[in-house]
Amino acid sequence: MKAGNSTYTKVSDLPESIPLFPLSGALLLPAGNMPLNIFEPRYLAMIDDAMAGDRIVGMIQPQFDAEADITDADPLCTIGCLGRITAYQESNDGRLMINLAGISRFRLLDELDEVNGYRIGRVAGFADDLLDNEEAAKAVDREGLLTTFKQFLEANEMEADWDGVREASTEALVNTLSMMSPYGPAEKQALLEAPDLKTRSETLVAITEIMLAREAGSNSGTLQ
Repeated sequence: MKAGNSTYTKVSDLPESIPLFPLSGALLLPAGNMPLNIFEPRYLAMIDDAMAGDRIVGMIQPQFDAEADITDADPLCTIGCLGRITAYQESNDGRLMINLAGISRFRLLDELDEVNGYRIGRVAGFADDLLDNEEAAKAVDREGLLTTFKQFLEANEMEADWDGVREASTEALVNTLSMMSPYGPAEKQALLEAPDLKTRSETLVAITEIMLAREAGSNSGTLQ
């Protein structure tokens, strides 16, 4: 797996402890990109510390019954995703704009003492996420995914760059659509925890079909 100027080929290439960025509804996947606008003091400190080290941050969701305001007492989901900072820009008002490139999912083993106000986790990376996914991509029903995606766009009167969609690799397509999907924290976590690319694609299609059916039923009820 390549992220920015770094390549990760085995679990030992990944750090065993990482800064944790709990963010509800946020989904980062391997080979995906997540832009973030950082303004809270503890996370500004976290990004500065990461930039001085291996540039890796762990995106993870709070458990779904946690309070919206994330504190040190809130429990976290057990699965997150490691991201490498590949873009960094300062603003004139003290904010940071960064991009995280997804490397590998991780399992949160336990939490360590916090540093500069942010949480630290001891983690284990997913070895399969670092492998070439070309074979796994062949098992994905790409046309079925694109058909459902098109139906979703039409239902919501949205457009897409179809040339870019057609040129994207299957892995990039599945993971990017999963990250962009307008679904809730539980659905995003299900997509993250899918064991392989085929299952993630099937999960995304199933969730989208359920949402489309609900929208159709709601519209039908409105017209009666």
